[in-house]
This record gives sequence, structure tokens and C-alpha cells, in this order.
Amino acid sequence: MASNSELVRAVVESVLGVSVSDSVLVIVTTSVALVIGLLVFAWKKSSDRSKEQRPLAVPRLLVKEEEDEVDVGSGKTRVAIFFGTQTGTAEGFAKALAEEIKARYEKAAVKVVDLDDYAMDDDQYEEKLKKESLALFMLATYGDGEPTDNAARFYKWFTEGKDERGTWLVQLTYGVFGLGNRQYEHFNKIGKVVDEELSEQGAKRLVPLGLGDDDQSIEDDFVAWKESLWPELDQLLRDEDDVNTVSTPYKAAIPEYRVVIHDSTVTSCNDNHLNVANGNAVFDIHHPGIIYETGDHVGVFAENSGETVEEAGKLLGQDLDLLFSLHTDNEDGTTLGGSLPPPFPGPCTLRFALAHYADVLNPPRKAALVALAAHTSEPSEADRLKFLSSPQGKDEYSKWVVGSQRSILEVMAEFPSAKPPLGVFFAAVAPHLQPRYYSISSSPRFAPQRVHVTSALVCGPTPTGRIHKGVCSTWMKNAIPLEKSRDCSWAPIFIRTSNFKLPVDHSIPIIMVGPGTGLAPFRGFLQERLVLKEDGIQLGPALLFFGCRNRQMDFIYEDELKHFVEQGALSELIVAFSREGPEKEYVQHKMMDKAANLWNLISPGGYLYVCGDAKGMARDVHRTLHIIVQQQENVDSSKAEAIVKKLQMDGRYLRDVW
Repeated sequence: MASNSELVRAVVESVLGVSVSDSVLVIVTTSVALVIGLLVFAWKKSSDRSKEQRPLAVPRLLVKEEEDEVDVGSGKTRVAIFFGTQTGTAEGFAKALAEEIKARYEKAAVKVVDLDDYAMDDDQYEEKLKKESLALFMLATYGDGEPTDNAARFYKWFTEGKDERGTWLVQLTYGVFGLGNRQYEHFNKIGKVVDEELSEQGAKRLVPLGLGDDDQSIEDDFVAWKESLWPELDQLLRDEDDVNTVSTPYKAAIPEYRVVIHDSTVTSCNDNHLNVANGNAVFDIHHPGIIYETGDHVGVFAENSGETVEEAGKLLGQDLDLLFSLHTDNEDGTTLGGSLPPPFPGPCTLRFALAHYADVLNPPRKAALVALAAHTSEPSEADRLKFLSSPQGKDEYSKWVVGSQRSILEVMAEFPSAKPPLGVFFAAVAPHLQPRYYSISSSPRFAPQRVHVTSALVCGPTPTGRIHKGVCSTWMKNAIPLEKSRDCSWAPIFIRTSNFKLPVDHSIPIIMVGPGTGLAPFRGFLQERLVLKEDGIQLGPALLFFGCRNRQMDFIYEDELKHFVEQGALSELIVAFSREGPEKEYVQHKMMDKAANLWNLISPGGYLYVCGDAKGMARDVHRTLHIIVQQQENVDSSKAEAIVKKLQMDGRYLRDVW
């Protein structure tokens, strides 16, 4: 949601029917084009694992229970591999691990399990986990040290009810691999907590916790963790007379869908989406299926630009009007393999698929380089791709791919003889295009029929000189409002609930810290407070710390914020302009200036909210809060941190950071 300082940051607001001043060089967008949402069930199933988009689990659970009985009866050892994923990486690791375990151990009966689908209700978690003897967990940490959407229910149940259950998992042997990013404060928090809790609740740790770092090469971290796993699994799953040995290295097969080419007279997938009378529909905010609360997030399925699609088509050497569909089974109905993700709906044109389903602007994973190498006709290019994907090429991969921010398209352009077939490209090279999440910058009390989004326009040079344009922010900037044309822009959207909420008691003081586009949820807060005040509700004090570079360039919503102050919805607006004075001044400096007043509001029961960049601003604000507590309470550092921790535990210090 936030771009680097090198990027050209223009804030875009395209509220339908509302014009923006031409003098504002940084365009503020409250993108109401998002209110037209196509919520396609099949698309959501393959695109995102969030709770809003999860298919019914009853039939799957019944099938799994039958499989469990078969596994026990066959004398094999059950191995459950659970995953908590937000973007699909943890799920991919879980499936890849399952395939390798199956290849190594005849005795293993492996199942890959979505943590949310594992149990229909919380009580079933305990009942089913008691039956497991060997479990491996692939757990991503998301946002501000939070579980992923599909792991949230399990995580809450597992951590909050531990005292009642005691040491009840003595039959279970386990291993945990966490997926995180070391740049964030709560690096791999979910993996660390679950690993510790499993041990405390009686389970036996098979291998040390694996800490995957997506800031470097998370694939290398996963490989290293697996290497520690095999000797331990050998003890559990390999018999003395087992014909399989580790002398034959395991080589993962490159995933590939079966591709069916269709006649152009067949109605394409995109046409079907728009014309089906029931099931799939075009929703706007009037539809009861789209309901949001102040502080929630909106997920947006934007599409790649026409320019990006054209470039991808040329690199693949394929006709963009080709009509095709992807399948995970052979023509005789047998499965192609368990590691394939569900394909997107079809048939559709290649143009439509590249626009809506292919993430081609992020750097490729090493597995993608392996797949490209396998379909590269020039030997020297194939060798180079193999080296970059190898353990020996780790440093070069980190420098040439990750450090230079080379996209999949840039890498393919550097290796022109790489022409993966479509089945390989969509299965192993280009990940599924993920929804972009935004903090909603409106209140349903104030704008009941529209969802507003405040976004920075991501547009700027990468180290290679390529101009990187953010997929969703670029789409919103170019979106055509309904007021201007009946042929307006539309995108599938969905609402994700958040705990970033105003106090139930509106008389409680609140302090909001939101520089840049971090202002988004607080605009919604203030809209809500304005309506409440007009309804005669007594409001407590509200302070807003807002920061930007320059008053003339990016003081977004300036008139609105002043109006909130005039009307009494906001008690005080404190602004830091980091590029206007002789020294840079940020929101944390303004907080120190107001330290006594700020703590006088928080300590008796006030709420502190922080929204924005997790890597820089949120860390600095946290340190500043620690200093303020230490000074105002006259306590040492450890006691101050305990007070801050209690604020978080009590739900009075809330962060919405990315």
C-alpha cells in the first residue's frame, strides 16, 4: 500500500461524482470504481484463502475422515501437513513437502490440510488433533504479527484455550516451518507461538523451528529446514528393509496443467462471468452481500495493464486470442499430481488469463527459474537459469533477481529462448495474481452505498531502470467512473473484517497516528464521529497525528480534516511536514512534543491507533510510545515495555500496518 521513497508517490482519490483540485500535484483517490464488484465463487476459491471466499467444508471433511480410516487400516503412518497461507506460498510448500515425503517413504500416508477446513467448529480441533501422531505445520505470519485468514480460527482456539487443556498432545510429534519477513517487527510470530505452544501442550518437537525469511530467499530457508527433517523422518517412517534409500536424490517434478484448446465459437470465460443470471453476479454496494464496518479492509482483484499483457504474450510466443482451459487431471480422469493449485475458470482467452490471473511483475521464485530452464532451447541460457536457482547461485539470485527487483517478464526477456508451454507457465512460473488489500477510508454511517479507498500511486524506476507500475493503484488511477460511462470500470471486491475499531463507548479518548495513506481508516473514524455528533452522541477527545513531506504536495484531505476540527469530530490535528523545515520532522517527533497530554489521555483508558508503514514508521512510533511511558510513569525500560504490552493485550493499542 505504501511505495518506497524513490517511487513517484501520488495519492489518488476517485470518488464517483467528486472532483479533485488540479493544484494538488499528488492526486488523492477514494476509488469508488471499487463499488462495482463481481464476486465470482470459482475465482475466489482459486485466488484467495480468506474466510470470505472459502468453499463449504462439509463434504471435504467427510471424505478426509474416510481416508483416515483407510490409512489406519493399511498399517501406514499418517502424516498431516497443515498450512496457514495468505498468498499461497505456505500452501505450495505444504504440497511440495507432501510429494517429497510420498516419494521417500512408502510407509507414509500423507494428507495436506487447510487449517480452517480441518474442523467445522472449534470443538472438532481438539477431537481431531488427538488422533494425529505426526504433524508438520507451514505457517505464514501476516500483517502486524497476525495469523493468515485461514489459520486465524485455529490460532485463536489453540492459544486461548491452552490452560483448560493442559498437556493433552503427548501422542503427537511435530515440526513447524514459519514464513515471514525479517524487516517486520513480529518476524515469524505465528510460527514461533505455535511451535512453543505445541511443546507446552505436550507434543514432541521433531526438528527445530524453521524461520523462513522472504526478505532474502525463503525457498533456500525451506530447503535447509527440510534437510534437517529427513534424518528424523527416517527414524519414524523407514524400515530396515525399506528398498528406498536416500542415495537417490529426490527431484521434484515441474507442475504442469493439462491444456485444452477450444474453438473460438465457444463462449469464453469472461463472457460467462458477465451473463450468467444466477450464481455469479455483478454486485454494487446496494447488494446485501457487500456490508462493511468502519475500520474494515477491502480486497480488490485488479488486473494487469494492456501493456503488461501484450509484453507477456510476446514473450510466451502465443496468440492472445487463443481460447483455452486448464485442468488438473488427465484425459482419463486420473489426477496429474497433488501439488497443482486449483486452476482458474475456463475456457478463456490468453489475454483475459494474463490480465486477471497471472502475477508477472514480481521477481520470480527459484522454482519458476527451474521451470523456465526446463523449457529453454539455448543451452547457455538454460545453464544460467539452473545456476540462479541452485544453492550455489544463492548470492547471484539475491543480487540479480531480488536485489534488482527483476520481474518475471524481465527475466524472460533476458532469456528469450525460454518458452514454457501455457500449462507450465500458469502452474510453475507465474503465481496467481493476488487481491490487494486496502484500509477502507470511509464509514458506512457517512457513505452507506460506497467503499472509499486511499492509495498511493506506485510508479517509479527499479534498479534495472524499468518503470514499475503498481497493478492495483494504476488500475484505480485509470478507472472509468459509472457517472462518466455506462461502460465503466469494474473489479471483483470483497470485505475483510478487522479489529481496528472505535471504542464502543464514544466518550473514551482516542489518539490516531497515520502519516501518508495511513490516514485512510482515520478518515472513516472521523466521518463516523461526525455523524454520531450530529445525532447528539457525546464524544470524547480525539487527536490525529498526520505526517507528509510537503504541505503543498501531499497534505491529503486537508479541507476535510479542518472541517472535522470545526465540527468537533476531531479535537486537535497535529501535522508534521518532513521536508519543509531545516530538519526532518515526523509524527513521532510531534508525539514527543505532546507527550504529557498524550499519556494523560491514554493512561486512564484511552485508545491509541497506528496505521501505515510497518518497517519504518510503526517501529519508530512504538519506540516513541515506550519512551513516553518511561518518562511519564518514571519507570525503567522493562517496566515501560510491560505497560505498552498490556495496552496491546487490552486492545487499547491497535495497529493496522503493512
